[in-house]
Amino acid sequence: MIGILLITHGTFGEALIQNVCHVLNKRPPLIAQLGVAAQDDPLDVLPLAKLLLNEVDGGKGVLILTDIYGASPANLALKLLQPGHVEGVAGASLPMLLRAITYRNKGMETMIAKAISGGRDGVLNMLKDV
Repeated sequence: MIGILLITHGTFGEALIQNVCHVLNKRPPLIAQLGVAAQDDPLDVLPLAKLLLNEVDGGKGVLILTDIYGASPANLALKLLQPGHVEGVAGASLPMLLRAITYRNKGMETMIAKAISGGRDGVLNMLKDV
């Protein structure tokens, strides 16, 4: 099973995990989050990020989800990437995380593709039936 590490601004990652627990009625295994506060220096948080990465790595790799590409959490995530074993996707959302969890036993490439499509397909214009 591929592990999942969320590295996000503030408590966004924890909120995503709490909502996944609500939807699935349980906490999925091998999932953790690291919230980066405005005052945090990403280099100071790097050792904790590495520790969490190791905790969720069950041997099949880890997908890191982050919220905004180019921001401090994503820049921290970039320091952890190891192609083929630790991969990263920016733009984290609840649909993306649910899709990643659903496909985490199908291999890293499939999991990444499904997570991205879950994020993309989760954005739509809602129309009220007349």
